[in-house]
Amino acid sequence: MVSLITTTYIYRSDIKALFQYKAALSYYGSTGQEVKNIQYKLSNWGYYDGAIDGEYGYKTYTAVRSFQYKNGLTVDGVAGPETLSALGLSTGATKAASTSPSTGNRNLDLLAHLIHGEARGEPYIGQVAVAAVVLNRTADSRFPSTIAGVIYQPGAFDAVSDGQIDLEPTSQSIKAAQDALNGWDPSEGAVYYFNPVTATSKWIWSREIIKQIGKHIFAR
Repeated sequence: MVSLITTTYIYRSDIKALFQYKAALSYYGSTGQEVKNIQYKLSNWGYYDGAIDGEYGYKTYTAVRSFQYKNGLTVDGVAGPETLSALGLSTGATKAASTSPSTGNRNLDLLAHLIHGEARGEPYIGQVAVAAVVLNRTADSRFPSTIAGVIYQPGAFDAVSDGQIDLEPTSQSIKAAQDALNGWDPSEGAVYYFNPVTATSKWIWSREIIKQIGKHIFAR
């Protein structure tokens, strides 16, 4: 179940533009020398205790967030120009590190893992809608601006909290993630979903309900 955090509806074209912009930065799923440089700096300053391997995984992501918080930067887990500058790194010399062909695949993979953890057994359209909620959040300033940032925001998704995100996604989950990334939003702009049978918060019922798909109610 998704946590109770507020956002607004945006058009999918805006999300695609955001992805194109973020492709010039280092964030969850990026690889290369710039990521190694980030890890090295964060390790030297006590924020990061993982391998200096050039893989922008969860440890790197959380270390970047900690660094941003301590230094008064926007806490989104993305190593953008301000964060790179604060780390003492170039902000334009190593864009290739963030634009490897695998970056899009990693976003797809992460979404598929979330779908499988949160919505396996739900109708296919409902699985796409769950992924769409994640994408709808990425473009609102009240949420992290990347797929990884939204998914790994503390307390945001039960599948992350209970470890089900680590389960291997099915081919259907992967296809649902791809359909959402391609612009299909069956949730019609939803930024929450919840199971009315198990939901314990009265606040969630105050949200504008859009529709129900399978066991999930989608709302904005």
